[in-house]
Amino acid sequence: MSIQLQILFFSFLFGAAMGSFGNVLIYRLPAGLSIVSPGSRCLTCGTEVRWFDNIPILSYFILGGRCRACRTAISPRYPLVEAASGLLFAAVVFRVGLRPAAVPLTLFAWALLVITFIDLDHRIIPDVISLPGTALGFAVSFLPGFPRPVDSFIGVAAGAGILFLVLFAYEKIMGEEGMGLGDVKLLAMIGAFLGWQALPVTILVSSFTGSVVGVGYALVKGESVRKFPVPFGPFLALGAMVHLFFGVELIQWYIGRF
Repeated sequence: MSIQLQILFFSFLFGAAMGSFGNVLIYRLPAGLSIVSPGSRCLTCGTEVRWFDNIPILSYFILGGRCRACRTAISPRYPLVEAASGLLFAAVVFRVGLRPAAVPLTLFAWALLVITFIDLDHRIIPDVISLPGTALGFAVSFLPGFPRPVDSFIGVAAGAGILFLVLFAYEKIMGEEGMGLGDVKLLAMIGAFLGWQALPVTILVSSFTGSVVGVGYALVKGESVRKFPVPFGPFLALGAMVHLFFGVELIQWYIGRF
């Protein structure tokens, strides 16, 4: 196995382990539970999960997707989040190389994954992730391989400002809340890490995909789209990932058309 493949393989393993911790955050943060103790337990019988039953991805299949003690089915989401986290870590390392910038960018991608599942479940984006994430994003802008601090700062201000204005205008026109402040803070975090240059791609991709999913879901249900509020956080996360992996190419392609 080549050195590059070894690096990607170990990046995947570490990412999968972080995905296991991500599952803890996805379940415990919205419930207001400690993320430190108690240890992982079966949600049905309360039996503590032993270390050899807590190996990312593998343990799920070794156990046949069931608790060892009570044989209750375990949600396939657990290995899905672990695998997705592993793939994100490997993809970021493949994209940026084995450089210091890879560390905060993998954490950024991992945070977006955790936020996505929390928002899908509970329609909230925890400040405990987005606010420290924004601070970290601005801090790393002083390092090589990131947008300049001024670009990061503008990204925070513009990201939060754009969505806040949309939120304010929607509430004034429609008389109801369209999105939460969590989305505003999330776009600020994205702007901090990726700079203001990421905002056009992020907003375009998230708006388009969110609209398609929202309208499609409403059509399937045969109801007004306003009766099926779609969490916007996952689509903002998708837009940020599209920019991270393909933003330069997309911008060059777009400019090349003129």
